[in-house]
Order: sequence, then C-alpha cells, then structure tokens
Amino acid sequence: MPATMTTHERFTRMFERKDTDRVPMWDFPWPGTLRRWADEGMPPGTEYEDYFGTDKVGKIAVDNSPGYPERVIEESDRYIISSTKWGGIVREFKNLDSTPDFLEFAVTGPEKWEEAKKNVTASPDRVPWDFLKKNYPLWRGEGRWLIGYTFFGLENIASYFVGTERLLVSLLDEPEWAYDMSSHLLDVNLKLLDMVWDAGYHFDMLNVLNDMGYKNTQFFSLGIYKKLVAPLMEKAVGWAHGKGIRIRLHSCGNITPFIPEIVGGGFDLLHPMEVKAGMDPEKIKKEHGDRLALHGGMNAMLWNNLDLVRADMEHMLPILKRGGGYIFAADHSIPNDVSFENMKEIIRLAKELGKY
Repeated sequence: MPATMTTHERFTRMFERKDTDRVPMWDFPWPGTLRRWADEGMPPGTEYEDYFGTDKVGKIAVDNSPGYPERVIEESDRYIISSTKWGGIVREFKNLDSTPDFLEFAVTGPEKWEEAKKNVTASPDRVPWDFLKKNYPLWRGEGRWLIGYTFFGLENIASYFVGTERLLVSLLDEPEWAYDMSSHLLDVNLKLLDMVWDAGYHFDMLNVLNDMGYKNTQFFSLGIYKKLVAPLMEKAVGWAHGKGIRIRLHSCGNITPFIPEIVGGGFDLLHPMEVKAGMDPEKIKKEHGDRLALHGGMNAMLWNNLDLVRADMEHMLPILKRGGGYIFAADHSIPNDVSFENMKEIIRLAKELGKY
C-alpha cells in the first residue's frame, strides 16, 4: 500500500473494506463558512480541499428539468428572488447560509404536471458537453472520484417543483401522481447519463439526493417508502450496478426505520447520518457496516468547540473507520460558526485518528 493515495485509490479501497493510508475526507462547508475562513487567513482563491489536503471529487450533472424560463424578479442588498427552470419562485439570501425560501410553484396538481412532463425529455442538449470535454481529463489526471448526479427524489420534487405540503398530501391522496413525477424524472435522468456514459465519460458512483426525514422522525411512513420510493431507488441501484459502479444515498434527517430497506435495496453508501436529528452512526455501523459504507456522522453542532469535537472524534472515528467503509465528514454541512483555526485542528485530528 503506497504511503499516499489518490482520492480514486482511497475511495476504491474504502468500498472494498481494504486498508487505506487514511480515511477518505469529503465534506461540504456552507458558502458563509468559506467566506469566514478566507477572512481568517485561508489564502485567496484557494480551494479548501487543496488547503486542507482533503479529497476531491468531480461532479457530472445533467438537466432533467421542465426548462421553465429563468429570470430575476427582484433583488435587494439582502436577497434575490428569481424563477427557476423547475418552475418555482425562490428567494435566496445573499449573506446568510440557509436553505432557499420557495415562494410559489408552477406545478400545483396532476394537470400542471402533465403539461410540464412534455418538456422533460432526454435530448442531447441537456448534457454539458463542453464542460465535460474540458474537465473530465483533468479530473482523471488528478485522480478524483467522479460522480454522476440524479434529481428525482421526493425531496427534490417537494422543494423545487410542487411544494413540501402539497407533495406530502399527494403521497396519501394522489400517490399515482407523486410516483409518476419521480419515475419520469428518474427515467429521463438515467437516459441522459447513458448518453454521458456512452460518450466515454465514465464515472465511479451514482448519487441519489432524497431527504426523507427531519428531527427525530421521517416525512412519511415505512409503508409509503416501500410502495412509492423503494421501486425507484432499486431502479437507480440497478442502473449503477449494471455499469459496475457504486451508488450513494444522501438523506438528511432521521431515517432510521428506512435503513434496512436502504441496505436491502443495494445502496453502497449512506450520507450524512444526522446525529442532531437523532441518527446513531455507531449503531448503524454495528448493524450494517459490513454491507453499507458510511459518510458523515460527526455532530457538526460540536465543531465550534474544540474540546467537544475532539472528544466526539476520539470516540466515534475509530469505531466508524474500523474494517473500512467510512468517509469522514460532518453530519450535514459545515456551518459558519466553525472558525478557520477550529477547522485546521479538526482536519489534523481526522488525519491522525483516520490512519490505518
């Protein structure tokens, strides 16, 4: 085993449950966190992965949206309100780290979906060919782990397309509509990624984004998961494994009752195991770590206090890295109360504790 590995080598061996030089480290600081670090001494124009010596990935995304017109509706010093290609009107705050504030939605029922559906097509112009031509050889030359992204989950539809309350009610009152939206978006997404793959732009993992929980519980029942979610998840898993690549699920919140279904459905990696929402990474590792690799699980609420985060890492990281199958990260994103000095110590400690 080489003393230092590329990200691709490190991720590959992590999934194979083989020793690496250290645990992979792939995290997600908020924009405000990056601004804070720059103000506190991170050199200008430096990517945080390069500064801290953590792992770098390459992201391949296609456009399976209905393609609604995008325009700025209102702008002030504090926020910008705009329409999106998904038909929503969204307010985003310029200097605050927060989820977007969705104000209106174009798709408000099955009839509106049928209109939008006509524009969700797998045409070659929905693939960023120039971006891939420029970046793909650079990424491979750098030894990055490359990821194809999907956008079809119920959370995606709720946030960007129809609204959370409307979507959750539809799961009970109009499940065929909810399923058709997710199913069609997935089918088009995979057809577009087939175009990418067939053009020679191969990647290492498929990423599924589908937040299914919040603090202490889930947005919907296990029965709804099995009926409306699992069949589409299994289609995505089958596509990925058919290409010989891995598949990762990102789902915020507490999704503990879904984990046996996620494991049984064939997912290779779970992120972020949100401790502050009630997830128990230590238990997940014990019960499923031989089949499911884990990403995250470090309580970000502690990262502004070095004594607390140090104690958490000294307890959790040896457990999660044992036997391979673990990527170090916070249990969601890195918030902007984490100072540059704290982050340097967190990274130093992660590399020390994460050695094999």
